[in-house]
Amino acid sequence: MTQSEWEQGVPAVIKTDAVWKVTAYRLALFLSDLAWADATKLIGDRRTISLADQLYRAAGAISSDIAEGYSRSGGKDRARFYEYALGSTRESRDWYYKAREILGPDVAQHRLNLTTDIVRLLITMVDQQRTTATRLA
Repeated sequence: MTQSEWEQGVPAVIKTDAVWKVTAYRLALFLSDLAWADATKLIGDRRTISLADQLYRAAGAISSDIAEGYSRSGGKDRARFYEYALGSTRESRDWYYKAREILGPDVAQHRLNLTTDIVRLLITMVDQQRTTATRLA
């Protein structure tokens, strides 16, 4: 499934929220849905059952942390939650690398690329919020 196909199924209540405009949030929410299917596949192999749990938790936390940070009023506070999301994104990327033997090279590479895109966006967001926090102080 492509991101645009996935977006067609996202409920309007989510797409009409202001946080939907944040590209990193949309990508992270997409990743969390992909991680659900990926974790289901990983559970099928005894060796990767715990990996599936870790992967799904880390991937699911990214969009949640972005949403929580977006709801904060101060740049310094927002930056802290975006940093949590950044950590979860890097953790997810690490788990995806470890899952490559079960998920296959094409799926693994797609997930590695997607998490890397999210990392880049979050680094920019954190820097912007830190700058905002400095100006307000």
